[in-house]
Amino acid sequence: MKYVLVTGGVVSGLGKGVTASSIGLILKACGLRVTSIKIDPYLNTDAGTMSPFEHGEVFVLDDGGEVDLDLGNYERFLDIKLTRDNNITTGKIYQSVIDKERRGDYLGKTVQVVPHITDAIQDWIERVAAIPVDGEEGPADVCVIELGGTIGDIESMPFIEALGQFSYRVGTGNFCLIHVSLVPVLNVVGEQKTKPTQHSVRGLRSLGLTPHILACRSTTELEENVIEKLSRFCHVPAQNIITLYDVSNIWRVPLLLKEQKAHEAILKVLNLTGVARKPVLGEWTSRAQLCDMLHQSVRIAMVGKYTGLSDSYLSVLKALLHASVACHRKLIIDWVPASDLEETTAQENPDAYKAAWNSLKGADGVLVPGGFGDRGVEGKILAAKYAREKKIPFLGICLGMQIAVIEFARSVLGLEDANSTEFEPNTQNPCVIFMPEGSKTHMGGTMRLGSRRTYFQIKDCKSAKLYGNKSFIDERHRHRYEVNPDMVPQLEKAGLSFAGKDETGQRMEIVELPSHQYYVGVQFHPEFKSRPGKPSALFLGLIAASCGQLDPLLNKGAAKMSNGTSAIAPHQNGYSVKHANGNGSLDGVIYSNGNGLHA
Repeated sequence: MKYVLVTGGVVSGLGKGVTASSIGLILKACGLRVTSIKIDPYLNTDAGTMSPFEHGEVFVLDDGGEVDLDLGNYERFLDIKLTRDNNITTGKIYQSVIDKERRGDYLGKTVQVVPHITDAIQDWIERVAAIPVDGEEGPADVCVIELGGTIGDIESMPFIEALGQFSYRVGTGNFCLIHVSLVPVLNVVGEQKTKPTQHSVRGLRSLGLTPHILACRSTTELEENVIEKLSRFCHVPAQNIITLYDVSNIWRVPLLLKEQKAHEAILKVLNLTGVARKPVLGEWTSRAQLCDMLHQSVRIAMVGKYTGLSDSYLSVLKALLHASVACHRKLIIDWVPASDLEETTAQENPDAYKAAWNSLKGADGVLVPGGFGDRGVEGKILAAKYAREKKIPFLGICLGMQIAVIEFARSVLGLEDANSTEFEPNTQNPCVIFMPEGSKTHMGGTMRLGSRRTYFQIKDCKSAKLYGNKSFIDERHRHRYEVNPDMVPQLEKAGLSFAGKDETGQRMEIVELPSHQYYVGVQFHPEFKSRPGKPSALFLGLIAASCGQLDPLLNKGAAKMSNGTSAIAPHQNGYSVKHANGNGSLDGVIYSNGNGLHA
C-alpha cells in the first residue's frame, strides 16, 4: 500500500479537501485504485452533533456514518463509497484506546499519548486503507490521507507525531507528503510573499515531517523567482512546487495538477513510475470546459435555515449543479432565509420580508432541504404552499417533505393545527411523529441513518420514471421523525400520493402531488449519491421541470439521461453535448448576491 498525506499550513480553508480529492482523481486517471481517509482532530466522535453553521454539512455514508463534508468531495471526485472508519477523529481514537485500557488489554502499563495513541492512529490508518471502496475486491493501490486543521494546532500534535512514525513504519517509497500552503499577495507591495510558507514548512520539519511536494495556493500563478526561493528555503525541488491558483471552477484543479506534472512527482516518490500510465482525463477536461460555456440560466430558490453558510448545504448544491448541467443550464441560487417569509418578519423587518418573497416569486423552482429545530418552519410551510398553489416545481428533502405534508393537511384537509410533534408535541393532528426506535435523551448516532430501501407503490409516477422504472431504490437517510402512517389514508383520499414506502409499508419515503407538474417530497437525502456524470434522479427532475424539459425527460426515460453513458463530442467551435447526459458538472455556482462557490 502506498500513502499520500496532505497537510495544510498558514491558514485554514485553503482547499485541502479539493486538493486531496484532485490528487486522488489524477492518480485514478493513471490507472491506480485509490481510497481516502480524512483526519479531523476534534474531540467529537463524529460530525453528527455539530452545527452546520460551525462545521458545514454533515455528510452521511451508506453505513450510516455521519462524517466530515470532505468525504463527500472524495466520493464525488472518485466515485467511491467510503465507510464511517474513513473519517478518523480524536474522539474515536481516544475512545478506542480507553476501551482497551478498561478491558485490561495493556496489561497494567501506563497508557500514554506515545506510544498508545500514536500506535492506535497508525493501526487505524493501515486497517481502513485496506478496505475496498470502489466495488472491486482487495485493497486499493494508494490511500490519500488528509489531515484537517493547520500545522501548529495543538490538537493535531498526536496525529503529526503518529504520521511521522508512520512514514518510517511504511518505509521510503511508500509515503509521499504534500503540503498545501498559502502564498499571499500584499496589495501594498504587489508581490507574492513566501515567508508564511517558509515558516509553515519549518514548523512541519521540526515536528518530524518533511514535505516532498508543495502545493501553493495563490491568486495567480507563482513567478519563477518565487518558486526558486521556496525551493531554496523549504528544501523542495523546484519541479515539485505546484501552483494552485484561482480557477473558474474546481473541476480545473486536477487539470492544474496534470499540467504541472504533479502526478509524475507523486509517482516518482512512491516508486510507481513504471507501473502507472499517463493520466487519462479526456472526459474531465471536456467537463471543465463545459462548465464555463453554459449561459442560459435556471433559478432555484433555496428555502432553508442555514442560508448564511453555503457549506451547510454543500451536497445539495452539488446535486443541483450536476442536474443543471445535464439540462444545459447555468444554475443561479437565490438564498431565501425561511424565517424571512413569516409574518413576524413582515412586522419586524419589512425589507427582509419583501426581499425573501421577491426571491421566491422570481424562482423557476423551489427546494426546501433538510434541517432540525423549529426556527423558520412556518416560512418553509409558506414556501411549500406557494409552490403547490402556483404550480412551481418543488422538491422537499427530509424536513422539506414533512412540511409539505403538514401544509397539505392544513390547506386541503382544513386541519389548521396540523403539525409535527417535533414542533408542537400536543398537536391534535400530528402529521409527523417521532420514530419509535429513536432516542430523546442521546443525540449522536441515534437517528435512522444510512442506506435504506424504498419500494415504489405506483409504477406510473414521476419519481419511479425518473429512477428508470425500478421497483425499488436505495438512498441514504438521516432523520428522527416520520410521516404519521395513521393519517396517510386521509391524505391520500384528498389527492396526495405516497409513491414510495419502506419494506414494512408503514414508513413514507416519497410523496407526490399527481395534479402538479413536479411536486415531490422525499424522506431520504438523494443529494449524497449524486455524481458529476450521474446526477441524482430527483434533482434532475426538479431542474428539468424548472426549465420546461420534464415531459421530454420522462418520455425518453430518465435512465438514459442519468447513467452518464453518452460522451461530450468534439465540435469545430469547441465542445457540444449530444444530449443532456449529465456528462459534465458545474461547480462554480452563481448566487443571487453575485458570489461564486469556490469549493
